[in-house]
Amino acid sequence: MKGLLSATVASAISGALAFPSPAERRDIAARQAAVCSSPVKLSGNPFSNRSLAVNSFYAAEVKEAVTKISDSALAAKAAKVAEIGSYFWIDTRDKIKMLDDIIKGTPCNQIRGLIIYDLPGRDCAAKASNGELAVGEINIYKTQYIDPIVAIIKKYPNIAFALIIEPDSLPNLVTNSNLAACQASASGYREGVAYALKQLNLPNVNMYIDAGHGGWLGWDANIKPGAKELASVYKNAGSPKAVRGIATNVAGWNSFDQEPGEFAGSSDGQYNKAQNEKKYVSLISPELVAAGMPGQAIVDTGRNGVTGLRKEWGDWCNVIGAGFGRRPTSDTGSSLVDAFFVWKEV
Repeated sequence: MKGLLSATVASAISGALAFPSPAERRDIAARQAAVCSSPVKLSGNPFSNRSLAVNSFYAAEVKEAVTKISDSALAAKAAKVAEIGSYFWIDTRDKIKMLDDIIKGTPCNQIRGLIIYDLPGRDCAAKASNGELAVGEINIYKTQYIDPIVAIIKKYPNIAFALIIEPDSLPNLVTNSNLAACQASASGYREGVAYALKQLNLPNVNMYIDAGHGGWLGWDANIKPGAKELASVYKNAGSPKAVRGIATNVAGWNSFDQEPGEFAGSSDGQYNKAQNEKKYVSLISPELVAAGMPGQAIVDTGRNGVTGLRKEWGDWCNVIGAGFGRRPTSDTGSSLVDAFFVWKEV
């Protein structure tokens, strides 16, 4: 695993990720001394005056992996990956015990990113990312997963949080409702996501519900039903104030603004106007608003720095040669996109 990580880090730095300059790093270090002395109450874009906090566990893995890189120049570049803020993926109940160490001490000028990801019957259309909870174990999800996470976040009212809610869940109910596994999971997905939204509706939290990507819900036939599905669950949760919109391209490969899109010239490209994530957000956002839900977005750029490596949208598993895209920032060039972000598994 460590050898794989070192190879991955070395490969990834060839992407489009720009690292902070020495002056920027000194400025960041100086400002990190100021920890919030009073409770955080988020309003507007939570990333506009906060950078995404570093995932300390992933940073440690990067530093260890760098020791396996024999090329000193490449190792120096790869080491900078440890300085980039990233989301922490809570994909099992066991990961919850790591949260205190990750959260505590987060500076006031940073925001802590967490991914909620443990629904019963998770990823109903997938073969490689099924979770630990079986269909029907919704009470375990609520009491042994969501409730403990809520309790930990409540311990840190002076820290800002940006949460991504359940990747690959609701989009599957839009496009894979013909599958028996997704039919069996549907009620638990809707109930579980609504419960998470309601319980995590805290003053220092913003939430973004996963909305797949342009190659999934961006198709002409999917975009309206997708927006309605997300908005329905949002409203069933009581339209929580902490929900700001959606997260797109989570663990995905799609370019943010490549023109023409990577698959624009494919035989069915005419049926998908969302050929990059910027277009996708611009198309689904008004549909969300019309359905009664906020339409802001954050976009994952952790794997989309190198395009042209896939044969089709559905090629998603560890694409060889992929690289980091733009580093986390709120300077996205789109009023609908709050920030670019990166996630990394631990």
